[in-house]
Amino acid sequence: MADRSRPGMTAGGAVLGALALVMALYGVVLGGLWWGQEKLLFMPDRLAQDHGLATADDIHELRIPVAGAELSALHLRLPDPRGVVFFLHGNAGSLESWFVNPDYYRRLNYDLFMIDYRGYGKSRGAISSEAQLHADVRAAWDSIAARYAGRKRVLYGRSLGSGLAARLAVDLPAAQAPDLTVLVSPYRSIAALTAQLYPWVPQALLRYPMRTDAWIGRIPNRLLLIHGEHDALIAPQHSQALKALAPQAELLLVPGAGHNDLQLFPVYLDGLARALTQL
Repeated sequence: MADRSRPGMTAGGAVLGALALVMALYGVVLGGLWWGQEKLLFMPDRLAQDHGLATADDIHELRIPVAGAELSALHLRLPDPRGVVFFLHGNAGSLESWFVNPDYYRRLNYDLFMIDYRGYGKSRGAISSEAQLHADVRAAWDSIAARYAGRKRVLYGRSLGSGLAARLAVDLPAAQAPDLTVLVSPYRSIAALTAQLYPWVPQALLRYPMRTDAWIGRIPNRLLLIHGEHDALIAPQHSQALKALAPQAELLLVPGAGHNDLQLFPVYLDGLARALTQL
């Protein structure tokens, strides 16, 4: 009688071998994601240390020491401002591409303070953890907080910066609580956004979960959410979900706006100006 088992065993072995190869490749991909998340999340423009950033006499270029590094910052200082907008920008670019509309804040009589994260622009060092990011943001705030005692304090976070602003608003002592927190194109969490865009990535792999949804309900005082209705990167449903967790929040949806062009729409500019002047 012919032995018919060997061909079947060979086919089964081939299937098992292919499966093992796929799993091995998957493991390599997951390992790369674990160790290389910073390259996926953060897309800085780097600038030479002698690159000039200040474009007017009332804009001051600063250095903020943080643990093992130094942050580059720009500070629009007006003679007698109503307060300050502490601006945390998105995951790409640098101060050169973000600090571009100081006249808007001059007209509203608000100082503007903005940092570059580690590795962005002229900031030294490299981002290595979410805890480090939050600590750097707090150090930057602490460097100017005393200057605005008795004046209006506004925390503004856009895209990546929205989660950082939300956490800072919760962590500040009552005496420094923001009068207004503005989250522009915010996410429920980076974990939730990753689950939408890359459902095959295990949540346990994420080292930057950025749980805005865990902090939003504890943000004191006034809270404004702004989102482009056509945002294809972070869908406006993220802002709607955050508002459900913080019913006191105001939600401004900007018709026709996407993720990177909000600043071109009068609805956005007028809505933010109204919120600042009403404080």
